[in-house]
Amino acid sequence: MATKIDKEACRESYNLVRDDTTDTNWACFIYENNTIVPGGFGTDYEEFKRKCKEDNRLFGFVRITTGDAMSKRAKFTLITWIGENVSGLQRAKISTDKTLVKDVVQNFAKEFVISDLRELEEDYIRNELKKAGGANYDAQVE
Repeated sequence: MATKIDKEACRESYNLVRDDTTDTNWACFIYENNTIVPGGFGTDYEEFKRKCKEDNRLFGFVRITTGDAMSKRAKFTLITWIGENVSGLQRAKISTDKTLVKDVVQNFAKEFVISDLRELEEDYIRNELKKAGGANYDAQVE
């Protein structure tokens, strides 16, 4: 059976993360039977990481503040989490299901596909986002 997405509910979570007037910095989208639905949102990245378990798959939209002494800016990332114990069929489906999520989550600087909890470390994601663009004045020698 084909996967569907609850676009309106997912868009609400997505917009919460994008909204500069809220502290919400992550939202995740999970599978409920054959439908992708919001799976939560929050302000603590560690809470998002706890949702990524060895036997599940989900999509995360995360805001991370990057920058340097001259400027701070919000960068957004789309994280596809595939736990180590996810079946081969579910792994294969996630790439086509991601297109449904990308209909909602349209603005992000970098995309990750992660199966190893170590790659979910916030510092790793932040450093990768920093490399993805923008001027880096910290790299200049005074």
